[in-house]
Amino acid sequence: MFLYRLLAIVHLVTLHVECVGASPTLSPMELEVQWWKGQLAGDIYQALRHKELKLPSYKGQSPQLSLRRYFADLIAIVSNRFRLCPTARHLAVYLLDLVMDRYDISVQQLHVVALSCLLLASKFEEREDRVPKLDMLNNLDCMSSMNLVLTKQSLLHMELLLLETFQWNLYLPTAAHFVEYYLSITVHESDLHGGWPVASLEKTGMYMAKYADYFLEVSLQDQVFLNYAPSLVAAACVASSRVVLRLSPTWPSRLQCLTVYSWDHLSACTERLLVAHDSDVKEANRQKHQQPSPQSSQTLFSVSGPVSALSHYLPRPAQHFPQQACQPIAGSTHGSAPFMSHPNALQSGAQSHGHLQPISHTHPAPLDAKPNVPFNRGYQVNTHYTCAAPCFDRELALI
Repeated sequence: MFLYRLLAIVHLVTLHVECVGASPTLSPMELEVQWWKGQLAGDIYQALRHKELKLPSYKGQSPQLSLRRYFADLIAIVSNRFRLCPTARHLAVYLLDLVMDRYDISVQQLHVVALSCLLLASKFEEREDRVPKLDMLNNLDCMSSMNLVLTKQSLLHMELLLLETFQWNLYLPTAAHFVEYYLSITVHESDLHGGWPVASLEKTGMYMAKYADYFLEVSLQDQVFLNYAPSLVAAACVASSRVVLRLSPTWPSRLQCLTVYSWDHLSACTERLLVAHDSDVKEANRQKHQQPSPQSSQTLFSVSGPVSALSHYLPRPAQHFPQQACQPIAGSTHGSAPFMSHPNALQSGAQSHGHLQPISHTHPAPLDAKPNVPFNRGYQVNTHYTCAAPCFDRELALI
């Protein structure tokens, strides 16, 4: 565990050195503070923006790409159960995306890889006492349904293989790393709600944060959002939240200056988020009419969660899987990013442990840039938005 804490400290110290160009002087208290509220917020943000330029490329060529949604939902559900921070959840999904994009992994072993990615991310982003323990993971329903039992040795081997694959670099910014910084100035007294001054900045900020979290989760569920820079996805989540909450102007100059993104930069990503939101609202309304509940009117914040959708992606327990687990996809060439510059790490390390085998065939499946929901080019998000989530209607009247 000390090794992972050391990695986290090195991550923060690196940020500090990149920001101020001086010797690291961060105190233990400063390591725990929310960085977007500190004096170095602007410098840390610039360091994150610089780091995202060096992120590994993503091609969407995994043979198990159809299962990607299930495992992203699995990570989200497990992280919520253990109350892990959003940055740990998003980093875990991103690590899984990179591994799946590079290697052909059996469905059974993907459960182990996904949980190992979550463990690595939580050890990097969370406090030590929040990191899930081995017995907790073995008690998960998905483990029993797949007849899987994790051992300390198998987890350690998998974590080491993943770390070798990433060249021990987990300093990979995600949208969750940027969104809090943007939310810090997203609500202002000059904002209008439905053409009227905002009555409560505090309450509006609270709902902005809730909607931003919701749109962040939407971005996790479709690999198409990997086509955008994480900082742009975070900005689009904030913009989408302002659209749904009917705040005007939709993208004020203060946010444009802070993010360095104009509305033209955000419109495509924001549109995809809002289309997904519309789909969720329609599904929620359909379920509401089918199964009316007296408690539904008291719900303050609810979105259609991924739990009910998991059974659609789950393989049958009686299904037999081959012994090979993780296999590099031949012919997959990537850029010069650190992860992709070490293509044989997982293969060579795995062979020494005897449970990963290489393959010779290729899987040239390009990433489809189209979203999984209908994309309406006439969707005007910079005008009055009429499809706010019904669970907010009562509260929005008080903003």
